[in-house]
Amino acid sequence: MRQLIVAVLSMAFVCSAMVAVAQNEQPTPVEPPADEAATTGGQPVSQDTYSSEEIVSKGRDFFGATTEGFAKAIEKVFAEQGRPNAYIVGEEGSGAFVVGLRYGKGTLNYKGGGGLPLYWQGPSAGWDFGGNASKVFTLVYNLRTTNEMLQRFPGVDGSLYVVGGIGVNYQRSGDITLAPIRTGVGLRAGASIGYLHYTLKRSLIPF
Repeated sequence: MRQLIVAVLSMAFVCSAMVAVAQNEQPTPVEPPADEAATTGGQPVSQDTYSSEEIVSKGRDFFGATTEGFAKAIEKVFAEQGRPNAYIVGEEGSGAFVVGLRYGKGTLNYKGGGGLPLYWQGPSAGWDFGGNASKVFTLVYNLRTTNEMLQRFPGVDGSLYVVGGIGVNYQRSGDITLAPIRTGVGLRAGASIGYLHYTLKRSLIPF
């Protein structure tokens, strides 16, 4: 009975998080328009990279403050992956009871003033319980065109790193690596495997 109650509460949280994300305003469209990018092969992404100081500054603007945990997470990712050539800022809701779901929205940004509104959704499975609502700052590596973001990015097993209330893990598809950095409220613990599917339109289907 206790496990059933926990399962019901967890899934109720997932539903409420999904509703909260869906009710928020959509990201402000940036050039080029999403439909144009989808039909032209995608806008080329600048190969200029960001320094750690630039990313920490942008993280401070996004999160409202720079925590020691965020700075340490950035230091770790830069040491392992180098300098990113793009980043995504957004928010998401997630929850799990062995099988989890995650839904989010945000904007891809890169040097030169370009960008693209994005949504993402995906399942996870493993020793994973609880739920949360988070702001997400994702570092993007080796992205050449915006349309390369429109695919599934599997999580890298064993890459989860948590420090000072900040969590970071890696997702990878081909040469492209993503490093989502999350902070938020709620409980989401455990190791899991899964993927996130990045799209131009919101979808409640997590596959």
